[in-house]
Amino acid sequence: MTGKAEKIRVPLLPLRDIVVFPHQTTPLIVGRQKSVNAVKEAIKNNSLIFTVMQKDPKIEDPAENDLRIAGTLSSIEHHIMESDSIKLLVKGVRRAKISSYRENELYGEVEVEAIGDSAVSSPGIEALKRQLVAAFTDYAKNTNLVAPEIVTYIASVDNAEVVADTIAGSVKMKADDKQALMEIEDLEKYMTRIMERLFGEMEIIDLEKRIKAQVKKQTEKAQKEYYLNEQMRAIQKELGEKDEFKTEIKELEERIKKKKMSDEAAKRCKGELKKLRMMSPMSAEAAVVRGYLEWILSLPWYDYTDEKKDINEAKKILDRDHYGLEQIKERILEFLAVKALSPEAKGPILCFVGPPGVGKTSLAKSIAEATGRNFVRQSLGGVRDEAEIRGHRRTYVSALPGKIIQSMRKAGSSNPVFLFDEIDKMSMDFRGDPSAALLEVLDPEQNHAFNDHYLDLDYDLSKVMFITTANTMAGIPPALIDRLEIIRLPGYIEVEKLNIARKFLIPKQLTANGLTPGQAVFTKGAIVQLIRDYTREAGVRNVERELATILRKVAKHNLETGKRKQKTTITSATLGRYLGVARFTRSELEEQDLVGVATGLAWTEAGGDILAIESAVLNGKGKLTVTGKLGDIMKESASAAMSYVRTIAADLGLKSGFYRRIDVHIHIPEGAIPKDGPSAGITMATSLVSALTRIPVKRDLAMTGEITLRGRVLPIGGLKEKLMAAMRAQIREVLIPRDNEKDIAEIPDIIKKALKIEFVENMDQVIEKALRVDTTDKIWKGRAEKNVDLPAVDQLHNIPLPPAQSHPSN
Repeated sequence: MTGKAEKIRVPLLPLRDIVVFPHQTTPLIVGRQKSVNAVKEAIKNNSLIFTVMQKDPKIEDPAENDLRIAGTLSSIEHHIMESDSIKLLVKGVRRAKISSYRENELYGEVEVEAIGDSAVSSPGIEALKRQLVAAFTDYAKNTNLVAPEIVTYIASVDNAEVVADTIAGSVKMKADDKQALMEIEDLEKYMTRIMERLFGEMEIIDLEKRIKAQVKKQTEKAQKEYYLNEQMRAIQKELGEKDEFKTEIKELEERIKKKKMSDEAAKRCKGELKKLRMMSPMSAEAAVVRGYLEWILSLPWYDYTDEKKDINEAKKILDRDHYGLEQIKERILEFLAVKALSPEAKGPILCFVGPPGVGKTSLAKSIAEATGRNFVRQSLGGVRDEAEIRGHRRTYVSALPGKIIQSMRKAGSSNPVFLFDEIDKMSMDFRGDPSAALLEVLDPEQNHAFNDHYLDLDYDLSKVMFITTANTMAGIPPALIDRLEIIRLPGYIEVEKLNIARKFLIPKQLTANGLTPGQAVFTKGAIVQLIRDYTREAGVRNVERELATILRKVAKHNLETGKRKQKTTITSATLGRYLGVARFTRSELEEQDLVGVATGLAWTEAGGDILAIESAVLNGKGKLTVTGKLGDIMKESASAAMSYVRTIAADLGLKSGFYRRIDVHIHIPEGAIPKDGPSAGITMATSLVSALTRIPVKRDLAMTGEITLRGRVLPIGGLKEKLMAAMRAQIREVLIPRDNEKDIAEIPDIIKKALKIEFVENMDQVIEKALRVDTTDKIWKGRAEKNVDLPAVDQLHNIPLPPAQSHPSN
């Protein structure tokens, strides 16, 4: 079909909203039966078919009047037959129009003649062709809709009609617009109209770019979200509905007027509200300002709870929630009394220091209840960024106030009890030191004007009752300790744990496990054995955990047997049935007095323990070996003890230079457990003296104290825990430094009655009290004007060695 007058009869393929242009390859799916038949007929012959768009895409079986006049004579390049349809790939050959239409029972058939004349050429057409190519090249550069191969192909084609057809099929247009181009017969008019459509698309592209640039300046949100919101606002405006943004501004204005806050905060709110009015409601900055205003308005600037000032009521609450701790309760009541009499007085910040599970956090809750204040807790464990305390400045994305301001909003009042838990667990890194930020918070002289980085406003924390907790003092910076009043909570003794379990823990766990007091009864012996054999702690958390385990098993047994109200008595004999074998072995006394074995006392987080320190003398060249996974301080104590023993060698009846012929080995059992501290010094020295003189140490005597090279005994810490350990191990006599005599007043009477506590100032007193001798002359042989040589080392081999002892650190 090369000329305009030539006609050809081919099968008809009506299309819905699709226009196929010459030289354009288009995929089609044919499903209508007549169309399928037409395709099959075309495939049988020369694969030519006339593709034309129907006027109404809803018509299922279009007649002649339902078809557009112009279409494209197309070639079927590829096809795939399926059960009820055919997938085609057709390529347009030439624009054509219908001359006649004929329909049989199977398919429609048309006679078509070509539109235009590809052989026509003139200077005007050539000029149009060049303009079309240039404009299309710009169009392709500014969009991602045209493949580079098409641009290259068009630039190489000389035929103007081919160029026009290819561009018409490649430019983004509606189907009706494409069909309008298809029906233009005059080539020059055809090319001119394509040029107009191309320039129209270019203008739309430029407009889209300008809109994108404007949107990018106003907001960082997605373009789609911006358009949708803008359209919604425009619709609401046309319908006369409320402008939500204006309503929000008005609500904020009313809240600012009603809210009691500082003058500085009120002024800041008014300024931020003024800025908000001038912003686009969907801009990112508007969201930041709204969030800032919400934080200021949600804080309890001048909201206070009514305080209770009844000390007797406070005492009842403390006694109800905590057993024992009399000195701690007394100090708390003194603190509350001063607060009640002088509300404006700047009292100290309390810091409860003690092992886990002794009731530090629950004491703070009881104080809040006793005073009628709200309670808020902030854990500082693992906090290492100063911004956690002070917040981030608003210039940062997703900035928020610090934990102080967040907790104040959570508390809902400006005078809560504010607990900083685990204050010793803070750390620091390149982002700052959070403990330095706490200095202002916990200083009564400064915290009336606490400045959070996010708010950038002074907030009054002077009415807040701050309480802190820590497990040890070691992790708290000195500058922070200076602002705190330390109240130590030592571990509970066995009798206290027994009473806590009976009065508090068992009733609590019975309720938690759905049992009544009559369904599970614990004997005193069972509770004591549970404390001794299944827990090793200063507090009572594990005691409660083991009680819960027993009661769960009781509840399960009652349901399995169908006897829900059955009474179960837990005794020391049946305890193993519920908890299994004992988890801990109690430290017990040696069966006999041993040479070279002295009993020391150690502080542990579990409440203290005894340590059996062993010394052995061997043939050698003066080497001192210390084993048992000891820390540097403990190793230095061993060296100091050995040096002291060498200074008194003459008094002990040892010849000068005795140490050159022997090696000394000091060992502390439980080698897998780290141990450190200076308070085992006198115990090591006693063990060495016993090993060198072959005089046994009293097995029922324990000691603790730091030693100097001159033999002085220096004070130690953790006295209560160490004496508790001695009482548990059935020690009868304990030697402690004279300087610790003042601490005896804080030791419970039950411990003082169970132990004979003796105070020592120097090692002479320790050695005389610790070694098992009838007369001290047997120890101080040198002082009896008779030097004896060191016993032969091979004789020491018959000295009985002690069994391994437990436990941890000194």
